[in-house]
Amino acid sequence: MAGRPARSLPRPFTLHWGSGRIVEEATYMGRYHEPSIQLLEFEDGSLALRFCYYDHAGRFQRSPLILGDDEIRGLHEALASTPRLRALLEELVGCR
Repeated sequence: MAGRPARSLPRPFTLHWGSGRIVEEATYMGRYHEPSIQLLEFEDGSLALRFCYYDHAGRFQRSPLILGDDEIRGLHEALASTPRLRALLEELVGCR
């Protein structure tokens, strides 16, 4: 599926408990949505991972992220260009 232009990085985010910048993002334009794994860097320097998705019009969605085989493969390929994000995910799944 053809993708939309990439969203600019870094870009700001604000949550109830803090704000900062999205500094890395791996996305894949799937059949039904655009799943995204984001590296959030808070103003105090702490890092967090956000698993989320956008609709095909680029609107952020506030629902659980569900990934099928195609989305998993697509995100795997997208992670090649996000070294810090990939390193945190490797730590999460015990690849280090």
